[in-house]
Amino acid sequence: METAVQTLVDVVSVGGLYALTALGIGLIFGVMRLINFAHSQLIMAAGYAILLFFTQSAALAILAALVAAVLLALLTERAAFLPLRGADPATLLIASFAASFFIEKLMVMFVGSRPKGVDFLPFLAGQVEIAGVRLQLLQIVTIVVSLILLSATTSFLKTTRLGLEMRAAAENFRMAEVLGIRANRVIAAAFAISGVLAAAVACLFVAQTGLVQPRMGLQLVIIAFVGTVIGGLGSLPGAAFGGFLVGAATILLQALLPEELRVFREAFLFVAVAVVLLFRPQGLIPARGMKERI
Repeated sequence: METAVQTLVDVVSVGGLYALTALGIGLIFGVMRLINFAHSQLIMAAGYAILLFFTQSAALAILAALVAAVLLALLTERAAFLPLRGADPATLLIASFAASFFIEKLMVMFVGSRPKGVDFLPFLAGQVEIAGVRLQLLQIVTIVVSLILLSATTSFLKTTRLGLEMRAAAENFRMAEVLGIRANRVIAAAFAISGVLAAAVACLFVAQTGLVQPRMGLQLVIIAFVGTVIGGLGSLPGAAFGGFLVGAATILLQALLPEELRVFREAFLFVAVAVVLLFRPQGLIPARGMKERI
């Protein structure tokens, strides 16, 4: 019973982390039809902001992570993607790779490539007992934070004017512009929200691993992108659901595979993804407005 509960908590906590990452990617794709691989650098920037300020105050470190991720998101949009507004998706994809590599190598040049230890939020390493089962406090916090942010993002998109404009732009960007929605405002808001989600992921990830390094967000983004594809490109509920499914699958494979096969966990995961897309290429929750802007 204890093992089953622990596995369930692992599934929900890791799935929530990937869901937040996938939602950040899905927001940008929904508005711009851009697969933003530079999202991993937002997580990295937030991680280094934590490294700079965690010795002073945890609250200050979290605030610095938030500011760093949002500012880098807005700067990336203005410098790399604004000049290419209206370009075809392949060009935007190349630009996102270029921005990602440029920021990563810039950080390596200034701070080096070696991982740096961060004792961030050490009290979360403690355990709590729930219904006779001892669980790590960090996992509980990860689940709670993920649920709060996913609910808050959903509420924002459904109840605020800006959120409704973002949803309209995701459905049909050109028609939204014709109806008076300001493209620059909507796109900047999408990048800012993706920065907030990246900062939250960075805080939870650094608290889990205790390390910061220039490539820290890459694996998260790659697997979350796979989740976005499974859920349905352009669908925000699909992105979050797909990210959760992929995160949950990684934990279940780790728990269920024989020990000698666990090193091939990602291979089994991608085979499962290929099977899903073979039968449902549009994703589990496809978006209604999936026409490319050209």
